[in-house]
Amino acid sequence: MKANRAHPGCAELVGDAIRKAVAACGLPPDVFSLIQGANHDLNLRLVKHPHTRAAGFTGSLKGGRALFDAAAARPDPIPVYAEMGSVNPLFVLPGALRERGEAIAEGLKGSVTMGNGQFCTKPGVVMAFDDPAFDKFTEKLKGLMTQQAPGTLLHPGILKSYEEGLKSFGALSSVVAKSSTAPDRVKTQAEAAVFETEAATFLKEPRLREEVFGPATLLVRCGTRDELEKAARAMEGHLTATVHGTDADLREFAALISILEERVGRIVYNGFPTGVEVCASMNHGGPWPATTDGKFTSVGTGAILRFVRPISYQNLPDAALPQELRNKNVQKIWRLVDNKLTQDDLT
Repeated sequence: MKANRAHPGCAELVGDAIRKAVAACGLPPDVFSLIQGANHDLNLRLVKHPHTRAAGFTGSLKGGRALFDAAAARPDPIPVYAEMGSVNPLFVLPGALRERGEAIAEGLKGSVTMGNGQFCTKPGVVMAFDDPAFDKFTEKLKGLMTQQAPGTLLHPGILKSYEEGLKSFGALSSVVAKSSTAPDRVKTQAEAAVFETEAATFLKEPRLREEVFGPATLLVRCGTRDELEKAARAMEGHLTATVHGTDADLREFAALISILEERVGRIVYNGFPTGVEVCASMNHGGPWPATTDGKFTSVGTGAILRFVRPISYQNLPDAALPQELRNKNVQKIWRLVDNKLTQDDLT
C-alpha cells in the first residue's frame, strides 16, 4: 500500500491495524507492506515493477489516468482499478417533491455535508422540475446549509481545489446559500455551499457536470421531462445516482431509470448515496471516468475479484488438484458442484 502523502501518520495507524490482522489470521507477514513517499514517481514505479500484477487506486482523474496509461504501456500490461471521483446526481421527481420535499432537503443536507463533503458518493448535482414545490425545497435547503458550520478538510490541497471549484461554479451559476460562519483557513476549514442553475446552462457548461470535492452541491431546474432526460444523458460515468419518487413517479419516468443504468454503478431509490455496506450486493464502481473498469467494485465481498485470476483444471487426477478442489472436502468449505452449492465430499 502506498500511503497518501498528506496524512502519513493516519496511514501508519491503519497499516499497523492491518499488520495485526495479518498476524491474527496466521498469514505470512509479507502479505502486506506500507510504503511512504511524497514523490508521484513512486506510484508509477510501483505500477511498472515487474512483480506487480494489478493495482488499485483512489484519487484524481489525472492521477488514475497516469497509472492506467503506465500499466498499459508495460511489456506485459496489467489491470489498474482506479476510482477517480463522481458527481452522483440526485433526481427529485414531482410526486416525492410534493409529498416530502422538506424531508428530502434535510436528508440531502446531511448527505452533502457528511464528512465535510469528502465522500466519493456525495450528491453533487440535484435535478428537479421548476415549480412551487421546488421553491419550497430550495428554501428549506438554503436555511439548513446556512446553519451548517464550516468543517475541516483533509489537507490544504483539498481545500485549495474546493475553493477553486466554488469559484468556477459561482461564475457559471447562482449562489443560493453558504455557511453563515466564516471558515478558518488555518484549520483548512471549508464553508458549505449550494448553487443553482437552469438545465440549459447545465447542458452548455461542462464544468457544472464535474465534481467539486467538498460540502457543496448544485441545484438544476428543469422545465420539461425532455430537459431532465437530456441532463441525465449529459452526465458522464458516476458511482451512484439517486431517485426520489413515488410509485406513480417511477411509472411515469421509467425512461430515466434506463438512462441511469448506463451512467452509474449503483442506483439508490428514496435514500442517499453516502455510505457503503460491505456485502455481496454492494457495487462501488461505475463507468468511466468514475472508475477505469466498471465491471468491478472496490467495496463489498466482490472486491477481491480485482486481485485474483481465474484458472481451470480439466481432467487432472484428484491428487494433483489443489486441496480445495479434491473430492474429500477436508476444510468443509462451500463449493459449486454441477451448479449446486454444497459442503459434501465427492465420490
